[in-house]
Amino acid sequence: MPRTPLSRERVLRTAMALADADGIERLSMRKLAGELGVEAMSLYHHVAGKDEILSGIVDLVLGEIELPASGADWKETIRRSAISAHAVFSRHPWACRLVLTTGPSPARLRFMDSLLASLREGGFPPGLTYHGYHALDSHIMGFTLWQGNFPASEDLAALAADFLRDFPTEDYPDLAEHIEQHVGGSGHQGESDFEFVLDLILDGLE
Repeated sequence: MPRTPLSRERVLRTAMALADADGIERLSMRKLAGELGVEAMSLYHHVAGKDEILSGIVDLVLGEIELPASGADWKETIRRSAISAHAVFSRHPWACRLVLTTGPSPARLRFMDSLLASLREGGFPPGLTYHGYHALDSHIMGFTLWQGNFPASEDLAALAADFLRDFPTEDYPDLAEHIEQHVGGSGHQGESDFEFVLDLILDGLE
C-alpha cells in the first residue's frame, strides 16, 4: 500500500497525538519519526526542529477553542469560550503549561484579542477590561493546571480512603467533610468547580 505523504500538518498532528498519549516530556524527534515510519532526518524537510513542533502543536490545541463571538452578549459568549478552553486543555493536559512557557502563537493572540474585544464591546472601560481579562485568563490557566495535578477519580477515592483511615477527624471535622465531598462529588450540585468560580468572576465583573 502506498504511504501517506509526509507533510507539516501530518507531522504536527502525529506529535500532538503522541503528547496526548505519552506526555510532552517523552516526545522526541526520533520517536515521532518512528511513529510516522520515516527517518528522523526526513522531519527536517517540514519542521526546523523540536521547538517548531512544540509551537506548532500549541497552535493546533489553541485552534480547538471556541473564540468569543463578536456582537454577542459579552457574558454568555465569554462563558462559553472559557468553558471551551478548559475542556480543550483538559483533553491535552500537557498544553496549558506549554502555552505559558512558549512565545505567543497566532492562535494564542487571536484568543487574547477576542476576549479583550468582547469585554470592550460589553461596555467595559479600559481599566476594568484589563483586570477582567487577567481574572478570566488566570482562572482558565491556573485552575486547569491545579486540576491537572489531581489523580483520576478512582485513584483519588482510594487515596482519600487511605488518608481518612488515620486522619484525626475529631480535630479537623470540616476538612474531613471537604475531603469526603471531593470523593463523592457532593459539592458540585450539577455545576463543575471550574464553572462555579467562572460564574463568580463574571457576576462580579457585571
